[in-house]
Amino acid sequence: MIELIKAGGWLMAPLILCSFVSLTIVIERLIFWAKVRKNRDSELVFRVLDLAERGEWDTIRTATRGSKNYMVRILISGILHRDYSMAMAMESAAADEMVAMRRFMGVLETIITVAPLLGILGTVVGIIHSFDMLNASGIGDPKAVTGGIAQALITTAAGLSISILTVIPCNCFNACAEGAALAIEKYATSLEITHEKLVGKGDGQEADTTRDAS
Repeated sequence: MIELIKAGGWLMAPLILCSFVSLTIVIERLIFWAKVRKNRDSELVFRVLDLAERGEWDTIRTATRGSKNYMVRILISGILHRDYSMAMAMESAAADEMVAMRRFMGVLETIITVAPLLGILGTVVGIIHSFDMLNASGIGDPKAVTGGIAQALITTAAGLSISILTVIPCNCFNACAEGAALAIEKYATSLEITHEKLVGKGDGQEADTTRDAS
């Protein structure tokens, strides 16, 4: 491995840096999504919606105390601001959650693009060097020229390898974030509809009381 790095030339240094950054981010994201999966509690989410349908807001606060479920946090944010703007409160909370879920994705996508380009650049530089050797020594020693070209291709292979090994987890993380976004939209909309029904019932009861008094 050390010989391959030496043979690849100085452009192997940024490629190694890209691979280190990519590996670090992938490990961090794996830990993050493992925690999200561990704290996922669908039963609690359904219980919150069920209690909200009955208007038992204090019970919801007690039942969700200490929960680390991102969906519950978003729903609770809406419930706490239900008298003002439930939708905007949940939208703001969801935006914060999505920022955490998409963290470092831009860096991985940059590495996916830059690593192959660095590899190609290293190959071009190596081929130029090989042709310089050919001009200096003529065709008396073709092995030196072909060997130089073979070494130059090491950077392309390294860049493509880094890109391929990065794009797979990057796409998986993006898919997880998209799935979470859809789930947020689904349950947030359900809570909004439930709250509007309760408000409508309250207005209807108030109107009936007014008519009876008349």
